[in-house]
Amino acid sequence: MSRTVQITFDARDPRGLSTFWRDALGYVHPTPPGVTLADGEDPLAAWDEFLERAGVPEERRNSASAIEDPDGVGPRVFFQRVPEGKVAKNRVHLDVRAAPGLEGDERMAVLEAECERLVALGALRVERFEPALPIGSGHIVMTDPEGNEFCLD
Repeated sequence: MSRTVQITFDARDPRGLSTFWRDALGYVHPTPPGVTLADGEDPLAAWDEFLERAGVPEERRNSASAIEDPDGVGPRVFFQRVPEGKVAKNRVHLDVRAAPGLEGDERMAVLEAECERLVALGALRVERFEPALPIGSGHIVMTDPEGNEFCLD
């Protein structure tokens, strides 16, 4: 029997990092339990109200955040606040599949455009790897706003 997975990030700012990854992946923030939002209502504002009503102290309200695939296909991503900062290279990282099925110059142009979009959201570009068929089709290494490595693939 197969299992589903949730990807969990340790973070200094769970809400901020979840917002970056929401926009990077096209995911959404879930609504609080028992809350129904009208079209266009902000789930994060609903969480603020929910946590205030629940009596959660303001300093604890950014202790966790999550995003979900609106199509229900991709894994849920959870962000939890930790006291320490990132100190070493990730042992596991995400590959953001921005150019599946594309090759050569066309692939790299799509990856470059996506890289520019993610830099505007707060990511940093680290290194571009050129296509070297048949071993590699080319990718770009980046970091998210808290320094977590990921690849545009």
